[in-house]
Amino acid sequence: MKPPRDLADTLELHLQYLDRYRDIIEKKLVGLSDSDLRSSRLPSGWTPLELLKHLIFMERRWLRWGFTGEQVEHPWGDSADDPDGPWTVEAGDTLEGLLAQLHAGGEFTRSVVAGEDPATVAAPGGRFTTDNRPTLNWILFHVLQEYARHAGHLDVARELADGATGE
Repeated sequence: MKPPRDLADTLELHLQYLDRYRDIIEKKLVGLSDSDLRSSRLPSGWTPLELLKHLIFMERRWLRWGFTGEQVEHPWGDSADDPDGPWTVEAGDTLEGLLAQLHAGGEFTRSVVAGEDPATVAAPGGRFTTDNRPTLNWILFHVLQEYARHAGHLDVARELADGATGE
């Protein structure tokens, strides 16, 4: 569901749109066969499960490792710990397990953002160790655009897999 048009609280607007895109991502993936989840029909070669895992780690990198400054194991775990590497999934990764991680990441984001000023600057010591740390508002906007862009990618992948279209 789209956030109400009269919602003026910037952080709540970000959070509601992030929730919406997580739901869209889930709807695009549920119903695909395991084969379709783990194979690609695109020249770039990414699979729907790889994209889902990328979104989980992307939000984790920006909020947990980035904004809160936590030290996290394998911040680039979606790409074999290589920030420029291709997305990867392990044999044991499942749609259900990854969706649970996606929604848990959303709950973490909501808990971190609650009560914060959008102008709060990311903590040093995690992803950002320089004086050029982004604000919470910038981070949330970046994460939102990642979700929106990749939801569009999944639109194409799903249509190619079984013809399903729409949000």
